[in-house]
Amino acid sequence: MTELVIAMALFVGSHFLMSHPLRAPMVGALGEKGFLGVYSLVSLALLIWAALAYGGAPDQQLWFVYFWVVIAGHVLMLLASILYVGSVLKPNPALVGAQGSLAKISEPQGAMRITRHPMMWSFALWAIAHIAMNGTFSTLVFAGGIGFLALAGARAQDAKKARLIGAAWTAYAAKTSFWPRLRWPGLTPVIAGTVLYAVLVAAHPYVFGVTTRLWEFIL
Repeated sequence: MTELVIAMALFVGSHFLMSHPLRAPMVGALGEKGFLGVYSLVSLALLIWAALAYGGAPDQQLWFVYFWVVIAGHVLMLLASILYVGSVLKPNPALVGAQGSLAKISEPQGAMRITRHPMMWSFALWAIAHIAMNGTFSTLVFAGGIGFLALAGARAQDAKKARLIGAAWTAYAAKTSFWPRLRWPGLTPVIAGTVLYAVLVAAHPYVFGVTTRLWEFIL
């Protein structure tokens, strides 16, 4: 468990360090593309380490997982899948390097009508669903770290984009919400997100070695 805690702390901490205080000197030394390459490699390596540590961590059960918790978790995963797909189907100024899309839109479109950070919220909903449906301390550390990074990173991203882009971002942010709102994202992200959710459920036992427990309550 100690290894998992250390790996997740480094994974989360490295994101904030490289995204903020270390970004300028790293870009100066490596260039923008070089910085993104190192950032991606470091993040991927630490995530793989954390995932391996999670797989080997002892399962300390924190609560009993009731039927309704599993169902609620699957609902959250469906919503997360729709938000994730929707985050790339329409212009999304919140994505890295996508601030140029601000000039192409007058109003938020698709999933950006729900929240200006649909991809980050998809990770957060994934984390909440998995913590609830597993109920283990190791999942709380692993998924909780990813969920915290997603939402704290989105907040920090708001401040950074407001500082770097200025009025264009401020005007866009005023038309959107950080917190998800009940809005219709369009038929395409709903259909595509539902397909993604179905694929994840079907592939889960083959990729991760455990079922999502959905069939236990349907069959």
